[in-house]
Order: sequence, then C-alpha cells, then structure tokens
Amino acid sequence: MPRDVKTVEQVDARKERMGAKDALALLDGMSKLLVAKGKKVTSIDLKKDRPDDQSIVDMMLGPTGNLRAPTMKVGKTVLVGFNDDLYEEVFG
Repeated sequence: MPRDVKTVEQVDARKERMGAKDALALLDGMSKLLVAKGKKVTSIDLKKDRPDDQSIVDMMLGPTGNLRAPTMKVGKTVLVGFNDDLYEEVFG
C-alpha cells in the first residue's frame, strides 16, 4: 500500500528556471541523491562519496540548463528524474 505523500512546495519548472546554483542549494543538509535517466538510476551518498559540484550539476540539469523534472526531496534524499522502480522503492 503506497504511503501518503505531502507536498510542501511545488514549482513549475516551465515558469521558474532553476540552474546550477539552485540545484546545488537543494542538496544542503541532504544525505543522498538519486538520479534517474531512463532505466538507469545513479545513487550518491552525499556525506561519504560526494563528487565535485560540476559532476552533480551535470546529473541534475537537463540540456537546457534547467533543473530536470520531476525533482523532489523525500526526507534526507533528493530524487531527480522519473523511474517507475525507483518511485516504487521510495514511495511504495
């Protein structure tokens, strides 16, 4: 049974651009980054094995330089992109 999810803030990426600085700011105080691109999911432990900022930005931004959608914070984890299996794992 899926758990209830409460949306605290929702931003329309088409109306409000979020670039590299915004993407990095989303990681403040977070411990894990999960980035989905198609069937591939990259998991990064931000406390132990954080890559350099440019590598993180490259994963989080799309070709237009805007933050990829959907992006959300769930507890101490930031999810970027969509993947059915990942969402089932996180929200299932």
